[in-house]
Amino acid sequence: MHIKKAVAVLGASALTLGLAACGSDSADNAADGGNGGDKYILVNGSEPQRPLLPGDTNETGGGRITDVLYAGLTYYDKDGESHNELAESIEPEGEKSYRVTLKDTKWADGTPVTANDFVDAWNYAVENSQMNSSFFEPIKGYEDGKPLEGLEVVDDKTFTIELEQPEADFPQRLGYVAYAPLHPSAFDDMEAYGENPIANGPYKLLEWNHNQDAIVVPNEEYQGDRKAQNDGVNFVFYAQQDAAYADLLSGNLDVLDAVPDSAMSNFEEELGERAVNQPAAAFQSVTLNENEEHFGGEEGKLRRQAISRAIDRDEITQTIFEGTRTPATDFAAPVIPGHSDNLEGVDVLKYDPEEAKRLWEAADKINKFDGELEISYNADGGHQAWVDAVANSIRNAIGVEAVGNAYPDFKSLLDDMDNDAVKGAFRTGWSADYPSLGNFLIPLYSTNGSSNYARYSNPAVDTLLSEAASAESPEAAAEKYNEVQTVLFEDLPAIPLWYSNVTGGYSENVENVEFSWRSLPELHQITKN
Repeated sequence: MHIKKAVAVLGASALTLGLAACGSDSADNAADGGNGGDKYILVNGSEPQRPLLPGDTNETGGGRITDVLYAGLTYYDKDGESHNELAESIEPEGEKSYRVTLKDTKWADGTPVTANDFVDAWNYAVENSQMNSSFFEPIKGYEDGKPLEGLEVVDDKTFTIELEQPEADFPQRLGYVAYAPLHPSAFDDMEAYGENPIANGPYKLLEWNHNQDAIVVPNEEYQGDRKAQNDGVNFVFYAQQDAAYADLLSGNLDVLDAVPDSAMSNFEEELGERAVNQPAAAFQSVTLNENEEHFGGEEGKLRRQAISRAIDRDEITQTIFEGTRTPATDFAAPVIPGHSDNLEGVDVLKYDPEEAKRLWEAADKINKFDGELEISYNADGGHQAWVDAVANSIRNAIGVEAVGNAYPDFKSLLDDMDNDAVKGAFRTGWSADYPSLGNFLIPLYSTNGSSNYARYSNPAVDTLLSEAASAESPEAAAEKYNEVQTVLFEDLPAIPLWYSNVTGGYSENVENVEFSWRSLPELHQITKN
């Protein structure tokens, strides 16, 4: 993470059967030194945390790969507008039901994509509590954890979706990869399939060399709007962003979506017209697990408010990020419809060292805090400079010994977050899956949300989220979601820091490079010179 999400949290997949069945001219050319290997678009990436499964991928390393391996009912263009992809139509039937009719499409091995492929994939995600299972919570029968009562296959090209209640933005969500289908062979051995999946999106997996790279090549069976205009994409996994930026400058990397702190002051000068600096649906935060001593209950609320007041966001965004970040005023992002910068309670995000010290001392009266406050982060994400600056700001304001704690990579940090093994604070964030305030709130702050690493649970928040989801329109839903945020300002399950611009660039070796509303390059349209 999603910061998308980098900011955020996502996963990845593939299967031996899939690779064998999906062999192509492009793959053969690459293997024997033909016109494939040297024409791949080289982009930065990171080792996926999990197999490449749409229902179990919720971090950026795997997410950017699954995004191009799978096609769903709809997709989002670079501006966040939703378009039909595999769906011929998604027609409402009453207030809370939809009838989905599919186009004639195929998996990469020539197998037709059917309604069962969607319904079986969605049911599997819920029954097996995959990381993205909460995205199916609106569907009738979700609470039972069994095949969803609200899903019914009519025929090979038709299925229906019945929700528990009306959901204003449900059709808008269907472009997220969690709602993609699975090939029938996946259910024979899901873990093996996740290592080498059969694709139905614009690309198929050629190889995944763990902790090194992953290569995808065009899927000839894909006929949608995202058809690949290149010979393939090589996701190169970097341990440090500085190394990726050096490769970009030397022409050994074609596209970079995250400029390191060390280059913020001069990357636009060095890259010229090839530099990218634009707003994105990305949000950065610091989180503390509420189950940990000192950070639960009233004491924890006071400490989180104190930490928030102790962070000088204006100075850090100017000094560290050269103005490529904007101090946060909510828990979402300014490019998302319904965003507001004057919500009730937003003052808790303003730097006030005296108030920070008072709040910390009030918490100490409940239970004295001794020792260090660690802020954990992944070293492969270019976070050290800002984490050190945040720790210094907290130390100066409150007097507590705040220090950064580096994990070698994002996967290692996520694994410990999953297991509640991170001590103290840890960096979190979110890159949007679909353009709605709800996407920034439901996964992170609903009870049992897929990315609720704070282990936060507030019945008032859950109720408001439910009311927002059942609102009559996206605009009415946004008003309810902003009510949720006023409660979050009180509780601070995560401490908002700033919004991220896409700060990236591309080499002289490629053309037609555009970055989307999600801060990621539109890979299918990039061409190699």
